[in-house]
Amino acid sequence: MSRGLSRSRNDRVLAGVMGGIARRFGWNSTLLRVVYVVLSIASAAFPGILVYLILWLLMPEEGP
Repeated sequence: MSRGLSRSRNDRVLAGVMGGIARRFGWNSTLLRVVYVVLSIASAAFPGILVYLILWLLMPEEGP
């Protein structure tokens, strides 16, 4: 398995972005998702949906 940053095929809710980030850094993907949503809602300076969409476009999907 590659240690690079890529979208997860197995651990995904929408596009696998948070699952891929969690896998890369060895974090819990559910906890990362919760923190990301709370941070996005609580901070007007952090455009969570826009950042997620950009990551979705830029991160490659993990290989087979």
